[in-house]
Amino acid sequence: MHRQQPAFVTDFATQPTKALIQEVSDPQIVEKPYQSITWRHFSNEDKQLTAGVWEAGPHKERCHCDYDELCHLLEGQVRLTDSAGNSSTFEAGSTFVVAAGFEGTWENLTDVRKVYVILR
Repeated sequence: MHRQQPAFVTDFATQPTKALIQEVSDPQIVEKPYQSITWRHFSNEDKQLTAGVWEAGPHKERCHCDYDELCHLLEGQVRLTDSAGNSSTFEAGSTFVVAAGFEGTWENLTDVRKVYVILR
């Protein structure tokens, strides 16, 4: 017997979504181009909230965040370094928030796959 998903519930594992492939190549942001894949499973434009899964290979990206992002790493390892040189490394299983106002670098030390929730 096939059961329908409860109303107002989004199951990332069963909700089909199109992969968005993005090439990031702006030399002011990255030293060398990289490709990311995003599966946006949920979006609420009224609340300016999106959620999904993102993956990319090793790279280092300069960033200035104008949004809050909750990240849960499914695979890989990342290092975040702020503009003052303070850094933290996170690995698979880690959950953290990058708050609006963060300026620094995001570095994928390995291939990374994460669940994200972004609030603008």
